Amino acid sequence: MKIAILGGGFSGLACAFDASNKHDVVVYERSSVLGGLASGFFQPHWEWPVERAYHHLFANDTDIINFARDTGFNGIYFSTPTTASLFEVSGKYETTPFDTPADLLRFRHLDVLSKLRTATILAALKLGPNIPIYERMGAHEFMTKTTGERSWNILWEQLFRKKFGKYAENILMSFLWARIHKRTKRLGYIRGGFQTFINHIEKALNDKKVHINKKTQILSIKQNRGEYEAFIDQSGQRTKEKFDAIVSTLPSPILPKVTKSLFDGDYLGRFSKLRYLNALALLLETKQPILDDIYWLNICTPSIPMMLIGQHTNFVDKKHYGGNHLSYIGYYLEASDPLVSMKKEELIKALWPYLEKINPKNKENKILKSFSFYGPYAQPLFEKDFLKYKPDFVTPKKNFYVANLDMTYPYDRGTNYAVKLGRIAASLV
Repeated sequence: MKIAILGGGFSGLACAFDASNKHDVVVYERSSVLGGLASGFFQPHWEWPVERAYHHLFANDTDIINFARDTGFNGIYFSTPTTASLFEVSGKYETTPFDTPADLLRFRHLDVLSKLRTATILAALKLGPNIPIYERMGAHEFMTKTTGERSWNILWEQLFRKKFGKYAENILMSFLWARIHKRTKRLGYIRGGFQTFINHIEKALNDKKVHINKKTQILSIKQNRGEYEAFIDQSGQRTKEKFDAIVSTLPSPILPKVTKSLFDGDYLGRFSKLRYLNALALLLETKQPILDDIYWLNICTPSIPMMLIGQHTNFVDKKHYGGNHLSYIGYYLEASDPLVSMKKEELIKALWPYLEKINPKNKENKILKSFSFYGPYAQPLFEKDFLKYKPDFVTPKKNFYVANLDMTYPYDRGTNYAVKLGRIAASLV
């Protein structure tokens, strides 16, 4: 069969790698590079490219680890960087690690009973399965009832508020289960950055005679006598191609625009009921690190208007970036949020005073370069209605499949699950 794969992120690449064992495969990617949200960019004084938004792997990300092995790639390595959360107590900021039960027991802002209740629930989440009650209750309701109001207010409320905004109380408990259940202290990265792995996969696909079309937009898809007709814009040239099967890895809000002539309104209407927040990532290249020792810092106070700081060069050696330091500042925002429309320079000016409060050494620090990236539909809202409308692999049309990142639920989006989705889709074709 001749198969079209829509989207050249990790889902599309993994699907193409497996499906090409039996079929003639064509990949369409709108961007000039493959890799989707994991793609990287380069500066002349850097040895390695870096991702537009923060990326790492967990030690138990077996899907992408196995995929790397299958493609002949051996550049994944693991280390144990420092992670912590920042709290505000009596007007002062303090950072606290939360990697072990001992960290929780040492945390001085919870009473003994709250610590014991919280430790018991965290152990159940870490070791136990995703039980049905987690999909019937919001995390706020469940954790308040089981660990107490004080534990929720101090440990969890700001994590949910920073990630989901005004929807924080609506997010299902299954999402928190997945975050606790999945997390590992050991984190993985790619020698040469994720783009190096993406380039390796592209070469492997070329060797397997997969046709890769970049800078190509799928305008619409129709069906004619059992075949799919894809109407394509490639660098201004409009063409039509025919396929026996299609796998779409396009974001859920984009799929209805492409397939409105293919699927009926009832099916496409499901996608319009899914809701998302958008990602905004600011990447700073500085002479000194923004954070001294910490790689990942969750911001757990409403007085600092950012979700996290990821000091990339406390995870990956600065020698790969000209001896300078790289740090991410991340958000999930609604499209109407004023931060979205800010110019990069305005955003830095608004945030820098907070970075000085977190680490007074930043008063003497110097920004050498800065970059900002905006990602639409980056964070689905895992509310109860999400379960009713999220996509499935199989669609009402024979040989038309969906494998997009909404389907990683209850796990957070990431390259590991993108690979898993792509390989499952390939097994269905």
